[in-house]
Amino acid sequence: MSDLSWFGQPVTFGVMLLRILVAVFIGTLIGIDREIKSRPAGMRTHVLVCVGAALVALIDAHTLGCTLQLEEAPFIRASIGRLTAAVISGVGFLGAGTIFMADRKISGLTTAASLWCTACIGVAIGGGFILMGVVSGMIVLVVLRLMQKVVRVNTLKRLEVCFIHRTQTLSFLNEYLAGQGVKVLDVDFHAENRPEGNLYTNLYTLAMPGNTSYVDLIGTLSEHPNVRSVRTRNL
Repeated sequence: MSDLSWFGQPVTFGVMLLRILVAVFIGTLIGIDREIKSRPAGMRTHVLVCVGAALVALIDAHTLGCTLQLEEAPFIRASIGRLTAAVISGVGFLGAGTIFMADRKISGLTTAASLWCTACIGVAIGGGFILMGVVSGMIVLVVLRLMQKVVRVNTLKRLEVCFIHRTQTLSFLNEYLAGQGVKVLDVDFHAENRPEGNLYTNLYTLAMPGNTSYVDLIGTLSEHPNVRSVRTRNL
């Protein structure tokens, strides 16, 4: 449901205030989720983006309404949506600042996407599509908070296991991985001679079922007395 009663009419102060407050509310909800997860862009950033986008949409709508009320309106060529289009493309530069690479791993893509969606929601609210903006905001929150818990996708990763007593530990590792339904796609071996005994390092490339997490895997393997360290590594 969308309200088009504003089209062709200047935006009143009451309507403007309502849309700005709704933009603050939606931006706050999305920003809190990012804040809890310690993402680069938090609550204040999302609120500012949403309010700024709503303000530009309000300016666009108000300018168009005032223009259409002029006597010369039939002779004026108006471009609808040029300001809001600039917002959507401009937020991309802000989102790019939240993306960074550490330890050969790209982080911040979800935060950048949430910023862009927040800007779109702000434009919708500022343009008068309040219900559409609220529903979209709720959908964004569900995606950020629940989707990863409901739909679990384990990407291919490498698991590095350092251990002693090769024969005994390898038997345990193979049995445990097979019991968890984990498929070993590849494994690299490395041995280091030490005075107290050889230290072996296996670098596994694993394909894991959706009901198994790397946290559980590392926790169980690290409890074995022969395992010295376990960690994941990016491909």
